[in-house]
Amino acid sequence: MATAQESSPLTFDLKEELLAKIDAARNQLGMATNSEVIRHAIETFDYSTYVAPVKAHRQISVRLRLDSKQRLVKLAKKHDVSVGELLRTALDSLPVKAGKKVAKKK
Repeated sequence: MATAQESSPLTFDLKEELLAKIDAARNQLGMATNSEVIRHAIETFDYSTYVAPVKAHRQISVRLRLDSKQRLVKLAKKHDVSVGELLRTALDSLPVKAGKKVAKKK
């Protein structure tokens, strides 16, 4: 049976801003490690007030040429991201403002 003193590694992504906040907390609270800051945050946060942010997402299915799909998969591996992340980034970079109608090519 596990005791309260046993530990287990947990790996997760954080934005740079949160990493900087961990560093600041370590200095302000006199803590030696990131783990101490994370444990402190978990133990002191009032989860009874937590409300998950609502993000409107929809899943779509599209058809791509096989060579395009293979290229995306290779790029995703190369950059260590998901294919979806690459697609979202490509779509975000389109020079089109959301909500504006664009004339379709005939």
